[in-house]
Amino acid sequence: MTAALPPFLAACRRQPTAHTPIWIMRQAGRYLPEYRAVRSKVGFTELTRSPELACEVTLQPIRRFALDASIIFSDIMVPIEGMGVALEYAPGPVIGEPVRTMKQIDELRTLVPERDVPFVMEAIKMTRAGLPAHVPLIGFAGSPFTLFSYLVAGKPSKEFSVPRAFAQAEPEISARLMEKLADAMIVYLRAQAGAGAQALMLFESWGGLLGPSDFARIALPPVKRIIDGLKDLGVPLIYFANQCGSNLDSIATLNADVVGLDWRTSLGGARKILGPNKAIQGNLDPAHLFSSPDNLRKRVDEVFADAGPGPGHIFNLGHGIWPETDPDSVARLVDYVHERSAK
Repeated sequence: MTAALPPFLAACRRQPTAHTPIWIMRQAGRYLPEYRAVRSKVGFTELTRSPELACEVTLQPIRRFALDASIIFSDIMVPIEGMGVALEYAPGPVIGEPVRTMKQIDELRTLVPERDVPFVMEAIKMTRAGLPAHVPLIGFAGSPFTLFSYLVAGKPSKEFSVPRAFAQAEPEISARLMEKLADAMIVYLRAQAGAGAQALMLFESWGGLLGPSDFARIALPPVKRIIDGLKDLGVPLIYFANQCGSNLDSIATLNADVVGLDWRTSLGGARKILGPNKAIQGNLDPAHLFSSPDNLRKRVDEVFADAGPGPGHIFNLGHGIWPETDPDSVARLVDYVHERSAK
């Protein structure tokens, strides 16, 4: 007799669960005093490169809350540094020499995880050893278009006008860069699964800046390349599509197991477009964690009503938790999601 899957992994497979599983994007972060205590002693880069410290901050929210999944503490730009790109965090990634030529793309180092980012794999191994058996560990990477946006712009931006214009002006260079990024992320994510990650997530942070046609033409092909390149691993593949409600028709063509949605997108509407073969993840507005306890429960009820009664819903925020959030509000959220959904 095989052991039952943990609720998070079962929901990824659209299987019935004893309760709706919940985890929170950026759950290891600045809203926790114990995280701030660690960060007061080390810089962000040192934190991502120390397996012991990355493991510690990954486990902190699991010790405090009854979360159903953990996600390794790292940053989407870590493998980009491993490819030889010099950057600093101020606080977002700032790249001294934006990548805008074929020559620069050719000079990007082929990512070899055990050589270039061994600390991520070690952090995953250490964290798996420290997690309860019922709490799976998620590994992650940035989508090619999101990484492309940082590399071409050279710094964070609200509209990323430079990379969006570059993608129109230089389609061949843009496609080549995203293809190379896709191949690197396949290798990177495969290594994370090999180290012990039980699900893999791709963050499409900036794809929502593209209209449906451009999204399908520019952002989607390298994502498809990644997902198809990981399918044989047999672990759930999650695609978080921030502000991509208008792009769901394209996203429905991906072979992802789970689609994460922000709070601007109806879970019920998304389910109709995505079809019965994809689970959904989301999508409480992070602002609702500042509500009174009664109002927070009402907002949670609204998310459940929108998601509907069928299997395959993973409760999450519609984006990362805000640093100013009260941990007690998170505890109320996690407990109520379990209580509300208990079968």
